[in-house]
Amino acid sequence: MSKISSDYKRVFDKFDEDRNGMVSPSELQRRIGLICQEEILVQDLEIVVETTLHQNNKGELGFEDFVKLMESEKEEEKLEDLKKAFRMYEMDGTDCITPKSLNRMLNRLGESISVDECVGMINRFDLNGDGVLNFDEFRAMMV
Repeated sequence: MSKISSDYKRVFDKFDEDRNGMVSPSELQRRIGLICQEEILVQDLEIVVETTLHQNNKGELGFEDFVKLMESEKEEEKLEDLKKAFRMYEMDGTDCITPKSLNRMLNRLGESISVDECVGMINRFDLNGDGVLNFDEFRAMMV
């Protein structure tokens, strides 16, 4: 078992309070509440289990489903981080990164680069040829 799998297994075992090999929405609620210090409705967690995961007939998560849930949370965090980074570069209120906004941000970060060089950088990842980077193009560039 890989290090990541064994880490997930330890976390899964903590969530599986009744040791039946499954994690119920109420077990999720209690553990997430302890971690986040927030009240989460069990009904919301039931919806997560029902709509986003392959689960058994009891509406509980097996280990594989639990890992999928954890991985999807990581992906959402990565997407949010990318959105924050995109907003840092997108300074013109246009929902895209222009050569000028890229130049300003890179200069703030200590990179001495011309607007023309920024045009070239954008052109490498500008999939639709409009001369700017939208979020999807930025995301493709960052992956």
